[in-house]
Amino acid sequence: MFSVVTVFGAPSPRENRIFVPNEYLLNIPEMKLWQKNGTDTAEVDRFTVGLDREMDLSLARADLLGSLAHTRMLATIGLLAQDELADVQRELKAIYRTVEQGDFRIEEDIEDIHSQVELLLTRRIGETGKKIHSGRSRNDQVLVDLRIYLRREIYEIVGGVERLFRTLQRLADRHKEALMPGYTHLQIAMPSSFGLWFGAFAEGLVDDLTMMEAAYRVCNKNPLGSAAGYGSSFPLDREMTTRLLGFDTMSHNVVYAQMGRGKTERLLAQAMSAVAATLNKLATDNCLFLCQNFGFIAYPPELTTGSSIMPHKKNPDVWEVMRSKCNRLMALPNEIALMTTNLPTGYFRDLQLLKEVLFPAIRTLRECVEMADYMLQHIEVKHDILNDPKYDYLFSVEVVNRLVLSGVPFREAYRQVGLEIENGTYSPLREVHHTHAGSIGNLCLDRVDALMAAVLERFAFDRFLQAEAALVAE
Repeated sequence: MFSVVTVFGAPSPRENRIFVPNEYLLNIPEMKLWQKNGTDTAEVDRFTVGLDREMDLSLARADLLGSLAHTRMLATIGLLAQDELADVQRELKAIYRTVEQGDFRIEEDIEDIHSQVELLLTRRIGETGKKIHSGRSRNDQVLVDLRIYLRREIYEIVGGVERLFRTLQRLADRHKEALMPGYTHLQIAMPSSFGLWFGAFAEGLVDDLTMMEAAYRVCNKNPLGSAAGYGSSFPLDREMTTRLLGFDTMSHNVVYAQMGRGKTERLLAQAMSAVAATLNKLATDNCLFLCQNFGFIAYPPELTTGSSIMPHKKNPDVWEVMRSKCNRLMALPNEIALMTTNLPTGYFRDLQLLKEVLFPAIRTLRECVEMADYMLQHIEVKHDILNDPKYDYLFSVEVVNRLVLSGVPFREAYRQVGLEIENGTYSPLREVHHTHAGSIGNLCLDRVDALMAAVLERFAFDRFLQAEAALVAE
């Protein structure tokens, strides 16, 4: 006997309804992948699943890519016939398209993304859909999903940071002649420039991406084939799945592959916190420099906010919110470390909760990078700031250095200028002669560009981008 089944996410309306043997339907109750019978406790389900369905939607694309590679490998070791492989590959790619179109969902009574994909396959192609889990555990399946998902997010973060870097470098070059006060202890110190200020954040992003590259190297290793953490008696070809998925290499030791859960997230969080720290300082400077007591910069009115009572207000709310968001991002490595501390070797359900803190944090960082770039594209720099007499003392070191060049020992020149300041006879020389590498007169922007280019080249994203494109190609 056959029953008519409506297929969710079918490629076309014509394929929405298919005839399925009843024995298939009898074998597809609302069961977890780990269940042997249909018993379940709703309270336990609600507590343990939590937000996992929502989080797993982010992994849908990665889960399908992993299954596309895994099933191709299964066919080479005799666990899938060629006709079965063709059916599986066709339907996995069809489901992938629904994800790309934004039409994919995880049904309410389905536990996770792995269960949803296997259920959809079994509805469409019957018993063959149940074969795709051969040689896998949900442990290594979620591991490979996370690695695929996180490396793509690193790619997006790096792209955003690169765009922000280019904006900062352009601003540094454009405003290299515009002087501004430099501060230590929030006291006026020495002359600086907007070229130095913008350029400092640009170079900081180079180091931040160096940390991100280290996280990417750890992330871009294939854990698939480690199963529950102790391997499989099937002759799995892990080199093949590594190549098909575009990983640099594999996590060789199957126990260590499982130990990478939590470690990968923590290393990425540390790299993200480095970018966040740079943005946090940039946001704080913008808040300070925009206020009337400084008045170094300005933004168009539409990029600031007003007050419900004070009509003159132009508040830097974007930068203030960004500063707070980045503070939270800088706490992320500690949160992940505390969530994973005291765990013995092996998989534990504690690790599921990492998605709930990491996935939203990734979105937050990407938004902050994008918004910082947008704001800076509209920044207005004030010129002639140092003409104000309150900045006269900025040039005290220039006066000392002028005396040293005339032959006066530095310590004596320092004492002489200090006494002039105390007795009110100090007269500044409003000239700045800095020519050494990295100073006001020699920003070394070309060298910083070269540093960034070298970091970006080392990521070698093309490997996984090309591999993923090949997996889903028709």
